[in-house]
Amino acid sequence: MKIGELANAAAVTHETVRHYVHQGLIHAGRDPNNGYQLFDDEALRRLRFIQRARTLGFSLREIGEILDHTDHGDSPCPMVRDLLRARLPQVRAQIRELEQLADRMEQALGVWADMPDGAPDGHTLCRLIEHWNDDHGRDHGGKRHEHD
Repeated sequence: MKIGELANAAAVTHETVRHYVHQGLIHAGRDPNNGYQLFDDEALRRLRFIQRARTLGFSLREIGEILDHTDHGDSPCPMVRDLLRARLPQVRAQIRELEQLADRMEQALGVWADMPDGAPDGHTLCRLIEHWNDDHGRDHGGKRHEHD
């Protein structure tokens, strides 16, 4: 099958297929008559595998290592488990960081709700952001700062 047929069969773009070929993750033959890249069912199987691995958070480098193990007749499964075990705590930490970011964003929106919009005056860019670290728009007594 041609590149477009492979891309359509896997619901990806032509550019994605080209990138994976360039990375050595998918292999193509050549049509002797016109030089077009031709892909077989194995290329489609690998492309679908890559998509599934990406949904589990594997990088293209890691996917390449997994495929290399497979291509050499070695089971990549122990490595796959180890990679996920190592990555899971990192992902959970990122989730916590994102939840904290979402909380800060909600706090900022709440504090900024009644604050007037100010035009840049040569001394400020955006007062909302510039005063955000000022105890989140409040003075030390708990009162809101009045910003013009």
